[in-house]
Amino acid sequence: MRDAVLAIDQGTTGTTALLLDASVRVIAQHNVEFPNHYPAPGLVEHDVAEIWTSVAAAVAGALSKAEGIRIVGIGITNQRETSLFWRRDTGAPIGRALVWQDRRTADHCAALKAAGHEPLFTEKTGLVLDPYFSGTKAAWMLDNIPGARQAAENGELMFGTIDAWLAWRLCGTHATDPSNASRTLMFNIHTCDWDDELLDILNVPRATLPRICDNAEVLGHTSGLRFLPDGIPVAGMAGDQQSALFGQACFGVGEAKCTYGTGAFVLMNTGSKPVASQHKMLTTVAWRLNGEVTYALEGSAFIAGAAVQWLRDGLAMIGTAAEVEALAAQVEDSGGVVFVPALAGLGAPHWRPEARGLITGITGGTTRAHIARAVLEGIALQISDILTAMAADAGAPLARLKVDGGATRNDLLMSYQADILGVQCVRPTVLETTALGAAFLAGLGVGLWESTDAITAAWAEERVFTPSMEEGTVQAHLAAWKSAVGRA
Repeated sequence: MRDAVLAIDQGTTGTTALLLDASVRVIAQHNVEFPNHYPAPGLVEHDVAEIWTSVAAAVAGALSKAEGIRIVGIGITNQRETSLFWRRDTGAPIGRALVWQDRRTADHCAALKAAGHEPLFTEKTGLVLDPYFSGTKAAWMLDNIPGARQAAENGELMFGTIDAWLAWRLCGTHATDPSNASRTLMFNIHTCDWDDELLDILNVPRATLPRICDNAEVLGHTSGLRFLPDGIPVAGMAGDQQSALFGQACFGVGEAKCTYGTGAFVLMNTGSKPVASQHKMLTTVAWRLNGEVTYALEGSAFIAGAAVQWLRDGLAMIGTAAEVEALAAQVEDSGGVVFVPALAGLGAPHWRPEARGLITGITGGTTRAHIARAVLEGIALQISDILTAMAADAGAPLARLKVDGGATRNDLLMSYQADILGVQCVRPTVLETTALGAAFLAGLGVGLWESTDAITAAWAEERVFTPSMEEGTVQAHLAAWKSAVGRA
C-alpha cells in the first residue's frame, strides 16, 4: 500500500484530479469538463452543482486508474476570483457563481475609481479596481439576489471563492488561504487579514468571510462523501497560479513561470517583501508556510487557450484544439495578420475591460492557417507585454521562463514565445503543475515531504526552447502588435 496525495484542480472549464506518490511520480489523473453559462455578453457564470459533479467524477476517475494506494492528504487548487455565497445551514448556493471572467461589475469599479478609492485598494491589496476580482462580485450578489443582503447581515450566508466552497463540501470547514484571499479586494496583503476599511467601502459583511489558513495546514477531514472515504485530511490549498508557481519549484527570488490555461498567468517570486508595481502588475501573496509569507508579482492575460477554443467552437476552423498547431504550421508566418485576444477585455498591463478582440492585416491571400498562426502569436505577444512590465518592476531582465499548462504542448507556440521574449522557455516533465503544487502543499501539510528542498530536487525539465528569430524580425512583430493593441 503506497501513500499518495490527491490534488483537486478545479479550473474554469473542467476539474482535474491527480494522485501523486512520495517519490513525486504521478500515479493517475482524470479530467472532467463542465459548462460555462453566458446569460448575456460580458456575463459568465458557473452552476456550482455542475462543478461538484465534475469534482466527484474526476476523483472517481483518477481512483479507478490507481491500485494499492492510501490517500494521506488532499490539496485544493482553484480558479481564484470566481465567487459565490451559500447558506450556512443547508450549504445551498444562493445563485450561480460569478466567474473571474465576468465583467458585470465594470460600472461599480469605475464608480469606485471616480470616488478616488483606487489608490487605497492598490496600497492595501496590491490590486487594481477591475471586475476580475471578487470584492465587487460579492457586493453585486448581495445587492442583486433577492434577500441576499438581509440574509448576510443576519449571519445566514457564507462567502467564498471556489477553494473555500470545496473545503466546506469536503470537510465542513469555512476557510481560505492567503493566495486566494489576496485576489478579493478585501484582504490586506501587509497584515494578511481581511481589511475592515475596504469591507466598509464594498459593503460586504466580515461575518460572511472565511478564516485565513496557511497554504499547508490540516483544515479538517473528509466526511460523508460517496467518492472518498471518511477521515482524509484536507491539508493544502492555493489559488491556481500560485499553486503552479509552487509546482514549478520557483522558490527563489526572481524565478518566474507562465501558465497557459484558459487565460495566461505570469508570476514572479519576489520573496518576503511585497514589491509595489509601477507598471500595472499585481502584487499578490504567493503562499504562507509556517506563518511566513512569500510574495509575487503577477500579470494576467484573460484569454489564452480560450482563443484556440474560440477557433474550434466559435469559428469551426478546427475540430479539436490540438489541430491548431498543424494548421498554423502550414505557413511560415502569419502573413501580416495580427490577432489581439481581447475576447474578455485586456488584462495586465493595459487593464482595459472595454477592449474587444481584433484581427488586423487581412488580405485576399489570408487563409485559415494564417489566422491560426496569428492566434498563437497573439497569445505569446501579450505575455511579452506582461514580462516587459514585470522586468521593469523587478529592476532586472528575465533570465528564463518556466512554462506549464495544456497549451505548452504546442511546440510552435513555445518556440515563438522564446523568440519574442529573447529568453529560454523551459517546459517541465509534468505539465499539470497547478495540480502538482496543490499536491506538494498537501504533502507538506501532512508531513509526506519535510521541506521545499525535496520538491526542488524532484522538479525536472522536459525541453528547453531557445530563441532563434532575428532581432529585426522580433521588433517588427512587436511593432505590429503594439499597433493592433492600440486599435483594440
